Amino acid sequence: MVPASVRDQLRRLRRDERGTVSVIMGLLIIPFMGFLAMGFEVSNWYLITRGMQNAADASVLAAAINNSANYKTEANAVAALYGFVNGTNNVSIAVTNTAACPSGGNNCYSVTISGYTPLLVSQIVGYQGNANLGGSLQKSLSAVAVAKAATQPQDLCLLALAGSGTTPAIHTNGAPTGNMNGCDSMSNTAANCNGHDLGLGISFAVGSNSGCGAAQLHNDAIADPYAHFATNIPALNTSGCNNTYPQETHQGNHYTVATSNQLSGTMTLTAGNHFLCGDQLLTGNVTVNAPATGAVLIIENGQLDLNGNTFQTSSGSGLTVVFSGTNGSYTHAPTDNTNGSGGALNIAAPNSGNWSGVAVYQDPSLTSGVDVSAAGNSPTWDITGLI
Repeated sequence: MVPASVRDQLRRLRRDERGTVSVIMGLLIIPFMGFLAMGFEVSNWYLITRGMQNAADASVLAAAINNSANYKTEANAVAALYGFVNGTNNVSIAVTNTAACPSGGNNCYSVTISGYTPLLVSQIVGYQGNANLGGSLQKSLSAVAVAKAATQPQDLCLLALAGSGTTPAIHTNGAPTGNMNGCDSMSNTAANCNGHDLGLGISFAVGSNSGCGAAQLHNDAIADPYAHFATNIPALNTSGCNNTYPQETHQGNHYTVATSNQLSGTMTLTAGNHFLCGDQLLTGNVTVNAPATGAVLIIENGQLDLNGNTFQTSSGSGLTVVFSGTNGSYTHAPTDNTNGSGGALNIAAPNSGNWSGVAVYQDPSLTSGVDVSAAGNSPTWDITGLI
């Protein structure tokens, strides 16, 4: 039998709740510390990622503003100011100017900064990270920023629309004397210049872009900005050609054409349109005298074969050579069929009027016989104006 005093003590102990919290805290202290550690760890990851994002934002803006061949150097330099150096402390920085744009296209700049941070105490709750570097569990972190360079007006002296899909639409091998005097080019497919950059400033291209210009940049395809000039071309039935277009024939080691289509000496043109029908073959040098405001020489269903001679405008004259007509076996372009014997096309465009600034123009409705191909300096072009 339990003594009454002992029973009293047991009853008081059962009713006594002092120390209960201490027992509960003793049981919960381990998971509580684990969650506390996890909260600290996640906060640390957020702060590191926020720093990466700030660096990526600043870097991509710098690259987009730079918008030149050394945009990667610019982006990496800005990231370094934020403490992120590519290849240092397991930091990786990827920079590109062909990223997908939120609004469509793939000519945006993108900077991705990624790195690792070791796990501290989050392993207490069983988190093992998502990377292992040298046997150390790590958490990988990254940030991405995208920006599009503001559209800047560019003076294009060479534009390849490549409506047929030809690629590269601008393609040269060697071309050591090519000199576009620092203006820019654009290809709606690829551009490839081997051995010489043609003296271009910036080469823009939709596809691959190699060797052309002092800088190569990606750009979306553009529509023909010069198509409106076609409205200046008179209808075919106004030319007086009467569907008669003499064509060159190859005889022995030279080309010949009807006497009416042989050109030499001085050609004096007034303002307005002047028509030539079929292939035009230079049998000597030709100098065109025309107003500075321009004359228009329309060659219908024919080529302008320099034949080793020079076709030029006199000082102060302005001339636009237009190739028009119909599709078929005709060639609608300046040529030199002597295969590199010194022909030269040296003309200046009008300084005002409907054809202001245009030196050579092919009717955009033509789809055959429009390719311009030259080997070596055949012919030499020294043209002031749009081609």
